[in-house]
This record gives sequence, C-alpha cells and structure tokens, in this order.
Amino acid sequence: MGFFRSFLGGKSETAEEQREKTAQKKFEIFKFDGMRAQRMGRMDYAVKCFTEALALQEDFETRGYLAQTYLRMGKLDEAREELEFMIKAEPTHTDSYLMLCNVCYMQEDYAAMAQAAERVIQLEAGNAAAHYLLAKADDGQGNPLMCVAHLTQALMLKEDYTEARLLRAEALLKMGQYSEADDDLQAVLSADADNEGALLLRGRIKLATGHPEDAEADFRHLIELNPFNEQAYLALGAFYIERKATEQAIALLDEAIEMNPQSAALYHERGRAKLLRGDKTGATDDLKKELELNPLEAEALNGEFHNMSRQTDILGL
Repeated sequence: MGFFRSFLGGKSETAEEQREKTAQKKFEIFKFDGMRAQRMGRMDYAVKCFTEALALQEDFETRGYLAQTYLRMGKLDEAREELEFMIKAEPTHTDSYLMLCNVCYMQEDYAAMAQAAERVIQLEAGNAAAHYLLAKADDGQGNPLMCVAHLTQALMLKEDYTEARLLRAEALLKMGQYSEADDDLQAVLSADADNEGALLLRGRIKLATGHPEDAEADFRHLIELNPFNEQAYLALGAFYIERKATEQAIALLDEAIEMNPQSAALYHERGRAKLLRGDKTGATDDLKKELELNPLEAEALNGEFHNMSRQTDILGL
C-alpha cells in the first residue's frame, strides 16, 4: 500500500504519525466519555475519563470539565487546584476566575475570593457578576458597607440583577437601614411577587421595625409557597420561641423535621423550644441529633452538651 501511495504522489504515514493519531483518538474518546458520564451523573467515572484524557494531552476545555465535576462532587480542594492550574495557563480567561470565586466562597476563603473577583474586574470592568461576587466576599468578611458599594456597582451594570438586589437588601438590613432595604425588596417583588428570598427578608424587616403580625404572615406565606423552605420554618420557629409560644414552635418544627430530617438547624431550634418549655430530655435528644448531623460542631464541643448549663449556652437560651 505504501508503494502505491508513493507511486501516486501520496506520502506514507510514519510510525510516529500513527502513534499521534492513535493518541488523539484515545484522547477524544476519554474526553467525550467523560462529558457523557458527567451528564448522566456518573461523577467518579467522569473524573477517571477526564484524568485519562489529560494524561494523553493537555486541554484547557477538558480541565474545565474536570474542575466542574469535582465541584459537583463537593471536592472543593481538587476543583480549586484545577482552576488555579487553568488560571496559570490562561491568565486572562475570566470564567476560570469566576468559578474560582464560587469555590473559595464555599471554602469560606473570602480573601482569595475577593482577589479573584478583583482580577476579573481588572480584565472586564463591566462584568456585573464579578462585582456581585466581590460583594459576597465583603459580606463574608463582615464588611456590609463595602458589600453595598460593590452591589450598587453591579446593579448599575445590570439593573435587573435579582441576586445582587437581594444581597444588598440583606446587607442594608444588617446595617439597620430598613427603608433602603425595603426599597430593594419591593423592586424584586414587583417583578416576582412570590420571590422567596425577598419575602423572607421582608419578614425580617417587619420584625425589626415592630410589625410582628406582618412578619408572621410573610413567613407563613413562604411555607405555603414552598413547604421545603427550611429558612422560612427557622424564621417562624424563632419568631414563636422569642414570644414564648413554645407549643406552636414545636408543632411547626415537628412538621419541618418530618419533611427534612437531615437538617441540623431544625433540630437546634426545636431543642431550644423544648428546653424553654422545660423538656430537658427532649432538648438533649434534639441536641444529640443536631451534633450527629453536624460532626464538626460535635468535635468542637467535645461532649460538653451533657452539662445542662453548657447545653443552654449551645441552644442560645
């Protein structure tokens, strides 16, 4: 065959070219098998495929798929390592920085998150998402003033940025600027009357400004809209506990726990209500369940919950 190709003016494939072609084919098979596995939710197999592909050929897109897969698996350190590699390879690719921001947020590394967001703003001053993520980093670092400033910048770039408006309302609420926070919430609710985040925040503002009945109505409405909204149950449960309506609080939290039995926060709140009612055994059982679901907290407390005064401290009473 090689003779005829030469005779007709063709060129025979060298052994090296054949090896390269085989390697390229293997790379493509591993890459696309990984993409298919990722879509099917087979994350372990997707990681294996992407890793095999990258062992054959460095490819920015494939490394991005690997980072996404690690992130979906909750393997934050591995996802961050891949993203940092990508940033070194292509330091002007803004999507890598934005994804890194989200990983750093989940790791509570707000300083690194801010640095990544600032780098995007240097590259693309008009990137509203970068300003929003920088604001989230400010919020994580306990700086509501800068949080509001960066969110205002994000909203100047994208007026209908609902997430930015909600976060700004939350930051303003923390600062006690209730009227300004309510303005943001009304803007969200005028576009989406059943926005759960806005209703929750509005309820908190109503509480802070002395309108408990309106707050209760918002929390109740939220639960009717979404019976799986944990934050609505926690807010309404805390509302009842503060008013010493422990029977209502326990009944409400029983309902919430039945639908979401893996929530440590719900057991915590029910334990508070039971302890306030004088049910020390029930409170201890709920505290034990909370610590079982949240082993990091259990390790930090090192078994001190057996002491009743310490138990009271833990439950916030």
